[in-house]
Amino acid sequence: MAVKIKLKRLGKIRSPHYRIVVADSRTRRDGRAIEEIGLYHPVQNPSRIEVNSERAQYWLSVGAQPTEPVLAILKLTGDWQAHKGLPAPAPLLQPEPKADKRALFEALTKDGGDESKGEAITQKAKKADKKADEAADAAAPAESTEA
Repeated sequence: MAVKIKLKRLGKIRSPHYRIVVADSRTRRDGRAIEEIGLYHPVQNPSRIEVNSERAQYWLSVGAQPTEPVLAILKLTGDWQAHKGLPAPAPLLQPEPKADKRALFEALTKDGGDESKGEAITQKAKKADKKADEAADAAAPAESTEA
C-alpha cells in the first residue's frame, strides 16, 4: 500500500484550513486518513503551522511520500531536513501574543481613567469631548458680543 502525507482541506469557501494527514494514496483528498500529524492555516498572518515532528519523522522513515505542498511545509518546520540529515532552517515566525484584556481593564480602572495617559479614552469619549469643545467654542463668541 502506497502511503502519502497530504493536506486534508477543511473550512469555508474563502477560509481554508488544512490538516496534515497520512493516508493511502488512493483515497480522496478529504477522505479517510490513517493519522493526522499536523495543522496548516494559511489565512492567519503569519500562517499557523503545527506539525508533530515525532510522527512526521516516523512516517517519513517508513517510506511515506509527502505531496509537494506538504514537502514545502516540512521544509519550513525542519522535519524534512532532519529526515535527510541536512542543517535545520531558521525558526518559523510566531504571532505576537495578544494582550490580556482583563489585565488591561484592571490597570485602567485602578488608575481611575487618567486622561493624561491617553489609554483610557475610548472613541466615544473622544467624540464627546470634541463635541463639548465645539459647543464651548460656539458659546464663547456669543458671550463676547453681549458684553
